[in-house]
Amino acid sequence: MGNKSGLISFFIISSSLYVDAYQNYTVGDSLGWYDLLENPKVDYRNWTAGKNFSLGDFLIFNTDNNHTVIQTYNFTTYKLCDYDNALDNDTIEWSAADPSATAPQPVSVAVPLTKVGMTYFFSSDYDGEQCLNGQRFQINVTYGQGLPPSLRPDDTSPGPVGPQSGDDESVPDTLVPSNFDNPKDTSDDNQDEASGSIPLLAFSNLFGVWLHGLVIVFGFFVLCC
Repeated sequence: MGNKSGLISFFIISSSLYVDAYQNYTVGDSLGWYDLLENPKVDYRNWTAGKNFSLGDFLIFNTDNNHTVIQTYNFTTYKLCDYDNALDNDTIEWSAADPSATAPQPVSVAVPLTKVGMTYFFSSDYDGEQCLNGQRFQINVTYGQGLPPSLRPDDTSPGPVGPQSGDDESVPDTLVPSNFDNPKDTSDDNQDEASGSIPLLAFSNLFGVWLHGLVIVFGFFVLCC
């Protein structure tokens, strides 16, 4: 019974680790990233069904240099299949077509998922014709485990700079106290202070002896009475 419990626990832990691991998804599986005119069997809506996409996952696009890989967070850009007027902060061209190529060359593009929410992909080549012919899909990216350290943006916040940043010879300002005076010989002052402190020290010692004696007498009086 103990062996069976241990085995069940092992499978539960193993399954949890597998579920939590970041995933690599090959877009279209063996059919790759193409439009319906080139491969009538592709169906990216069906391919995305049932999959859970999370931050840190990768989408692998296997295609050729006659197709592009465009990622956008702008639904209008996606709907129009038009990359030309897209904004830099919401659309990325991961792979561009090569119109000068005389023969198709295989291309593989890995795209990380780094933003929560709806994300759209399409090919914009031939004035959006490939996109209009089925080469596009949309997914919802969840937070999952969050981004792994390798995909987190670097901390590029600038450090403190001086008032004359870039000037190697610049030095900080020097604050001079208002009572600043030229150096002088203070030996005479020290002698005066030392001579004046001797009587005071003698008086303190005498007063301490007198007080100590008074305490002893008072204590003896209390004991006797």
